[in-house]
Amino acid sequence: MIPWLSCTGEELRQAEPAALAARLAMIQSRRFREVGPEQIDAWAASLEILKSVVDAEGTERWSILLEYDLLRLERRVDAIVLTDRAILVLEFKHQGTTFRPDDLRQVEDYALDLRDFHAGSREYPIIPVLVATHAPAPGNDWPLALPGVTPVLLANAASLPALIADIQYHFAPCLPPLDGEAWTAAPYRPVPGIVDAAKMMFARHGVEDIAAARADTSNLTLTTNAIRQAVDEARAKGERLVIFVTGIPGAGKTLCGLNVVFGEQAENAAFLTGNAPLVAVLREALARDAKASGRRQPARQGRGFLQNVHRFLEAHTRDTANPPPEHLVVFDEAQRAWDAAQAMRDTQRRQSVLRDSEPAHMLEIMSRVPGWAVIVALVGQGQEINTGEAGLTEWGRVIEETEGRWHALAAPCVVGAAEPAQRLSQHPAPWLRLDAALHLRVPIRSVRDAAGAGWVDAVLSNRPEDAARIAAGSELPYYLTRDLSAARAALRRHARGLRRSGLVCSSGARRLRADGLGHVLHGPEEAVRWFLDRWPDVRASDALEVCATEYACQGLELDLVGLAWGGDFMRTPAGWQARAFAGTRWNTVKKLDEWNFIRNTYRVLLSRARYETVIWVPPGDDSDITRGSAEFDLLAQYLEECGARPLSQWEAETTPGLPQPAMI
Repeated sequence: MIPWLSCTGEELRQAEPAALAARLAMIQSRRFREVGPEQIDAWAASLEILKSVVDAEGTERWSILLEYDLLRLERRVDAIVLTDRAILVLEFKHQGTTFRPDDLRQVEDYALDLRDFHAGSREYPIIPVLVATHAPAPGNDWPLALPGVTPVLLANAASLPALIADIQYHFAPCLPPLDGEAWTAAPYRPVPGIVDAAKMMFARHGVEDIAAARADTSNLTLTTNAIRQAVDEARAKGERLVIFVTGIPGAGKTLCGLNVVFGEQAENAAFLTGNAPLVAVLREALARDAKASGRRQPARQGRGFLQNVHRFLEAHTRDTANPPPEHLVVFDEAQRAWDAAQAMRDTQRRQSVLRDSEPAHMLEIMSRVPGWAVIVALVGQGQEINTGEAGLTEWGRVIEETEGRWHALAAPCVVGAAEPAQRLSQHPAPWLRLDAALHLRVPIRSVRDAAGAGWVDAVLSNRPEDAARIAAGSELPYYLTRDLSAARAALRRHARGLRRSGLVCSSGARRLRADGLGHVLHGPEEAVRWFLDRWPDVRASDALEVCATEYACQGLELDLVGLAWGGDFMRTPAGWQARAFAGTRWNTVKKLDEWNFIRNTYRVLLSRARYETVIWVPPGDDSDITRGSAEFDLLAQYLEECGARPLSQWEAETTPGLPQPAMI
């Protein structure tokens, strides 16, 4: 990313702050809208303060970068100062008389963002500084721990030069030296969370702008381009096409789907999902973002783009006279579409109007659309968690029965797959074209290490040797503890800046209530507050009081996750055992599909974190036959053998020795 304005310390010494502020105003007016006099005055005041900083000897070659864009946050850092010893991230609060907690989190998050996603920042100390210009002179604790991002330092307008002089004293010169031009040119490739990604794509940023900070995300770009090309061809030829996008958990399937819906090419498109919490959270996030930015958000934008797939199917099954307005729909978690028996089942709250499977109804409804129609089916592997999920076999059946009216495009892995839920066709078919780019095999949710998905699969597939080998060759972001209080303390300590943590558990973990974790999220409204509100709201995820189950958090994510392991998936000497709690006892699950649902629940829960996951295995209680300590000990031992790292190791890694003062 390029700052709006940059200069050296010497150039700032010679410049007039008012003239530089006028240049910034001109840049903003070209990019956004007219800038008010308050903003111009704030820039001039910031530049005056920075000018007093570079009046000291040895600052001539420092680099001062003003209004540095951070795309992931859709915000700009007021100023970044590159000295010969550190990267200073400055946030100015003019007229500020106190150091507000929200402002502290904001500037700390800027610094964390640079550490994680800016290639030029990874080897240097990064120091966030909050400047409340009219606050009383603050105190700061010295020395500061390294490496990485230090705690936020505080200054007012008068004390900032002395604070930066103290920083220069406490840190040795950087090796290699910080170079302003090279630092500015270094790649900044953020990995946004799904909520941030939706807001950015809604603002017309594509996945190319928010690619992850690793070269392996070329897979995501290839998949996105393959979808675009197929949609363009279907539109040009007037075809009806189902595009299947397969991939492992956290590989970016939802990003691809949202990009299609929010992209400029898809004015008549909708993102359909049976995940009610996902719809509610994304809708509310877009509405809050529009309100905060002063944008007017038409109702169509809030509810038209993001729809519940079951309500979509019911509405258009009732109204057979009119086609849907969308030429393109994204079907999220398409392998979870209901089979005929589940789709036709009445419940206490509704009487079903469907008379076939959801894939069959979807093709019939989209066949009414004049001209072309495309269904982008997002398929998660190993994430089937519900009875009645039709799987890809049902999609293949209904496409074949259209006798050429519909065609499909998918990756080769869907042909002849061992599991029916992942098998579109047993053999090559005339209605199916193959494109390897439509399979996402690289996890991008995890910022720390891409090995997590393979490790989780090995753990849940009873391959401890493979899991241990993966763990030994990576910085595995999975930590194990038997102490719930320690897990909570670690999550609170490491959720710095605007990053958030939360507890998750299986819906079948019924006996966690004995450990004080009896309440789980119920309904979309609770999910909205849990995912979007912040502590001190006790309903927020980072209160660490309420757990999200697999149903509430699938498709969404947190920065740090505490997984409370329940008694529904436990170890025995023979391997994994799935159980269901009824009455006063656990019953062994013997049906293969139900066993797989429970295993896949833990696959979902173990893949919710963008950074670290803390696995809490309860200590058990031998006085309670439903929570025997020996079986939990066996589980913890297995996870240790697989390479889960002790929580104490994480604490040791992030509390290194303090740096020695530089010799001047």
